[in-house]
Amino acid sequence: MRNDAVRSILGMTASTSAATTAAAAICGALELGRPAAPVNAVSHILWGDDAIRRDAVSAKYTGLGTALNTAAVASWSVLHHFVFRPDRRPPGMMPALARGAATAAVAYVVDYHVVPKRLTPGFEERLSGQSLFAIYAALAISLAVGERASRS
Repeated sequence: MRNDAVRSILGMTASTSAATTAAAAICGALELGRPAAPVNAVSHILWGDDAIRRDAVSAKYTGLGTALNTAAVASWSVLHHFVFRPDRRPPGMMPALARGAATAAVAYVVDYHVVPKRLTPGFEERLSGQSLFAIYAALAISLAVGERASRS
């Protein structure tokens, strides 16, 4: 893989990880009064249902939940980069947002309708559908921002 592709993917991963984790924490604070709860729920992939019930910040649940979310959005960043190849992307923020929305829509379908329950993000166990929409909107916007920032 070329350096510009790696730089682009890492940039998108940084923006998507920060944005989706922040969106989940904000939604957790607003809905539950517990910002770490939805992030902790992601670690259900390894820790099972115990992670879904955790509200407090901890390395075991919050740290792993953040790491797993980062790994997931990294995979969506890779897909986005190679499906929407930089040399074929129409310029401008609106086309970038459309590409981000397309990738986020695929991510949602895969996350909630393709993978087994144990591999879902876990956000759905603690948050409303509106909050899930906000998290995937954050993914779409951050992919567009990361794509535009990397300019590769």
